[in-house]
Amino acid sequence: MKNLFFYGTLRHIPLLELVMGRSAEQLGITAASLLDFVVSAVAEGPFPMIEHSAGQEAVGILVSGLTSEDLARLDFYEGSFDYDLQPVTLMGGQAAEVYVPRPGRWTNAGPWDLAQWAQDHGALSVTAAQEVMSYMGSRSRAEVDIMFDMIRARAASHLRAGESQHGRDSFRGSVQVLDQERRYSEFFALDEITLRHAHFDGSLSEPLDRAVFVAVDAALVLPYDPVRDRVLLVEQVRMGPVVRGDRTMWQLEPIAGRIDAGELPQDAARREAREEAGLEIGALETIAEVYPSPGTSTEFYYVYLGLCDLPDSAEGIGGLPSEGENIRARVLAFDDLMARVQSLDVANAPLTMAAYYLSHHRDRLRSGGAVVTPT
Repeated sequence: MKNLFFYGTLRHIPLLELVMGRSAEQLGITAASLLDFVVSAVAEGPFPMIEHSAGQEAVGILVSGLTSEDLARLDFYEGSFDYDLQPVTLMGGQAAEVYVPRPGRWTNAGPWDLAQWAQDHGALSVTAAQEVMSYMGSRSRAEVDIMFDMIRARAASHLRAGESQHGRDSFRGSVQVLDQERRYSEFFALDEITLRHAHFDGSLSEPLDRAVFVAVDAALVLPYDPVRDRVLLVEQVRMGPVVRGDRTMWQLEPIAGRIDAGELPQDAARREAREEAGLEIGALETIAEVYPSPGTSTEFYYVYLGLCDLPDSAEGIGGLPSEGENIRARVLAFDDLMARVQSLDVANAPLTMAAYYLSHHRDRLRSGGAVVTPT
C-alpha cells in the first residue's frame, strides 16, 4: 500500500475516478500540503508541473492506501505525460510519493489554478482520459504519448457533438450500445460496434454489427475575392482516391484541416489558410456544419466562405513540410470554378457545396458589403 500526493489535474474528482477505475468514496482522500515545492502551469499543455522552490507551498490532496493495481493505472496515465514518482514528506510528517516531471520536459508558464483549469479543460481532459485508459494493457505509455494530440482532438470532437445545431425535428429514439471495441488507432481510429436501435414504430432492432471510422472535426474554407471575382483552391494527393484506384489522385479542394483541442472552428479555418496558402482571411461566412458520410464515419465538417485578397501572386506551393504537406494553391475565376463543378470536373463534396453557396450569394458579396480586411 502507498500514499500519493496529488497537486494538479487529478485533484479533479471526475478525472481521478476515471483514472483509478473506482469512485472517490472508495479512496482515502484528505487535504494535504507539500513545503518547498511550487505548482506551475505548463506552456505545452493545459496541465501543471511541480518543482522544488524553497519557501513555497504546494496545496493538494493525499490519497492513502493505494494498491499495486491502483499504482499501475496511475503510472500508465501519468507516464503518458513523462511524470514519475518521487518520495516526499508532507506537512505534518506524512510520508508520500508525488508525480514529478522529468527535468527539462516541460516549460514553466507561471501560476496554475485548479478551478480555472476545470472550467476550461475539465470535460475535455476527462473525455480524453477515457481513451487513454482504454489502451492500458494493449499500448505502451510511449505509444499513447505519440497519439495524445489526436486523442485530445477526438475528445474535443465528442464534446462539440453535444452542441450541434442540426436535427430540430429528428426522431429521438434510443440506441443501446451492446459492445464497442477499438480495432485500430493511430492518426485515425476504427471501432467495431454492436448495437440495437429504436424503430420508428417504437420497437427495437435486433443486434446489429457495424464498423465506424473515428476521425476528428475539420474546418474547411473556400477563399473568395469579391473584387477580382475569383477563388483559391488547393491541390494535393489524397489517400481516398489512391486506395480506390482513381485515375486522379491529386484533388482540388477548399483549404481544410483538423480542429485542434481547445480551438474554435473559425480559428482553425484561419490557421489552415495561413499554413496551406499564406492567406489572411477577412470575414467568414458559415456555409454548413455537416457529416460528409454519417453512415460510416464520425468526421464532421465546419465549412466556410472566407473573404480575402487573391492577386495572381496568391498561387504557389505551400503546406507544412513537418506534416508531410506539399500543397499547390491555384486561383480560379468564379466562372471557371462553376464550369468545373457543373461538368463534374470536381470530385470534392465540400467544394461543390461551397461553389453553389457562392453562386447563390455572389451578387450580395460583390455589391460592396463584403469585408475583405482580416478581423
